[in-house]
Amino acid sequence: MIRVLLVDDQPLIRSGFRALLDLEDDIEVVAEAADGREALDLVRAHLPDVALVDVRMPVLDGIETTRRIAGDPALAGVHVVILTNYGLDEYVLDALRAGAAGFLVKDVLPEDFLHAVRVAARGDALLAPSITRRLIHHCLARPPAVAAASGAPGLDGLTGREREAVVLVARGLSNDEIAARMVISPLTAKTHVNRAMTKLGVRDRAQLVVLAYESGLVAPQG
Repeated sequence: MIRVLLVDDQPLIRSGFRALLDLEDDIEVVAEAADGREALDLVRAHLPDVALVDVRMPVLDGIETTRRIAGDPALAGVHVVILTNYGLDEYVLDALRAGAAGFLVKDVLPEDFLHAVRVAARGDALLAPSITRRLIHHCLARPPAVAAASGAPGLDGLTGREREAVVLVARGLSNDEIAARMVISPLTAKTHVNRAMTKLGVRDRAQLVVLAYESGLVAPQG
C-alpha cells in the first residue's frame, strides 16, 4: 500500500486529490496539511511513502518543506512530489536541489497524476514533460564555464557503466529501458544507478538528472 500525505493550503484542492487517490486500491491518504510546518509534523508522525506538496503555502513554503524532509535521515523513505499551478524555472531547479523526487503542474491529467504517485513511491524521478523541457532549456542557456564549474565531486570515480547509466537516467529512461539499452538485467541497471547516486552524494534520480546536466556529463539536446 502506498501511503500519501497531501499538503496544500486550499481545502478544495486537497479534497480533489483525496477523492482521486481514494479510488485506488493500492494508495491510501494518511493525512492532510495546510502548510509546511504542519506537514513536517505529520510526515514525522505518519512516515508516508509520498508527500504531495504545494510549492506556495503560508508559514513554510513547499521548497523549504522539501529541503527539511530531505535533510532528515529519519525521513529518507519519504519521496516529495511538488505540485504547483505555475511551473516556473526557478521552482523546478530549487525543488529538485531541495530533494524533490518530482515536480508536476496541477493541470496534469488524472492518470498521469496517479502514475506520478506510483513512480515517486518506488524512488524514481518524475518530471512532467513541460517541466523537463524547462530544465533542459535552463541548462542550454548556461554558459559552458558555469556548467563545468559546478561539476560534482566523485564524477571521475564512476565506472564506465555507471556513467552510461547516469546519462540514460538524464535522458529520461526507466530502469527497464536502461537495461534494454545497455543489454543488462533491470536489477543490474538499478544497481549501476544506485551506486552512481551513492558516489555522487545525491538523494534520488531527480537530483541525479540535475547533476548530470549541470556538471556537463550530459549535453542537452536542443
